[in-house]
Amino acid sequence: MSQFRGRRILAGAMTLIAAAALAGCGSKTSDEKSTAGVSADVSGDTVKVGLLNSLSGTMAISEVTVRDSIMLAVEEINAGGGVLGKKIVPVGEDGGSDWPTFAEKAEKLISQDRVAAVFGCWTSASRKAVKPVFEKNKALLFYPVQYEGLEQSPYIFYTGATTNQQIVPGLDYLKAQGKKSVYLVGSDYVFPRTANKIIKAYAAANGMTVLGEDYAPLGSTEFGTIVNKVRSSKADAVFNTLNGDSNVAFFKEYTSAGLTAASMPVVSVSIAEEEVKGIGTQYLKDQLTAWNYYQTTPGAANQKFVAAYKAKYGADKPTSDPMEAAYVAVHLWKSMVEKAGTFEVEKVRTASGGITYDAPEGLVTVDGPTQHIAKTARIGKVGGDGLITEVWNSGKPITPDPYLKSYPWASGLS
Repeated sequence: MSQFRGRRILAGAMTLIAAAALAGCGSKTSDEKSTAGVSADVSGDTVKVGLLNSLSGTMAISEVTVRDSIMLAVEEINAGGGVLGKKIVPVGEDGGSDWPTFAEKAEKLISQDRVAAVFGCWTSASRKAVKPVFEKNKALLFYPVQYEGLEQSPYIFYTGATTNQQIVPGLDYLKAQGKKSVYLVGSDYVFPRTANKIIKAYAAANGMTVLGEDYAPLGSTEFGTIVNKVRSSKADAVFNTLNGDSNVAFFKEYTSAGLTAASMPVVSVSIAEEEVKGIGTQYLKDQLTAWNYYQTTPGAANQKFVAAYKAKYGADKPTSDPMEAAYVAVHLWKSMVEKAGTFEVEKVRTASGGITYDAPEGLVTVDGPTQHIAKTARIGKVGGDGLITEVWNSGKPITPDPYLKSYPWASGLS
């Protein structure tokens, strides 16, 4: 057994011991209990929430700004009087782009810090790692990032897009543009592999040909071989499910190989304004993205959000879809708690269905049965200024369908 593994096991054991000690001490009469779950500490005039994001490692390029937007929402809510008269106290933890660490930190936030809800995770690997922790403790996670679907948990609210709100509209857009062949490039973990399984089923039913499928380890910076295969395929388009700073290396290699958005466009589902800034606009100009929100999305709610974010973090700091979905998650949680009249998890869940919020992306509605939200799909094009401009939208919010039950071609996927 390695020293690292030994320390990991010891840390896990200490977390369980601490949780048991808390349970043995009993709870205060004003604590909010979930049936057979860990109680949130709401005994005073404050309520704690957990912030669980990667502030270090390969995913920090994306997750640091998600943390920032959560903090902005917390500050806004506190300025308005808090939730049920209690000010929110954020308790932050760094997942370190390491999935076992996410699980350990989730256990700490729930069992030791006794938070009322946790906001965070980015990759599906991190979400899958913490999912049993939240289900065991009957605690709430608000997950703010688009993902591959084919999942539903009673203790997770999914405020990013599911497949029929992002990947399927992205494919529909390519089809409408006359693209008949695609090459699939992704990071080697659950989201890209599941997403590409869905893409291949869509392609087979819609007259598209998948000319290749390649994966790179999360954090990889070696893309010479993959890009050569992409170029040789002569595909009409690339569907990109790379995550984190691997996108920097991929697009630099793509550009060096002489590929352009005009000759072989790339549709990305994990590159937003913050990543554009990190990768460089010279490598991304005119490339396509599929999301539900852009900094340029029109509307008074978005103008207010963008102004508030830039006032707090800097005029040069862009806003993006995952940041917005995390910001919205905190406001939705507030509405759920206030509708329930309590922080008790089961009552909050029961109250969630039908709650709406005038979000920066437009009106969103919580779908009670799936605990996802109805969202408008948007396809955007990266500009030379680093912003993404919408070139198509779905016209109205799309009802979440995480298991793609309404798509006959997807019948064998789940």
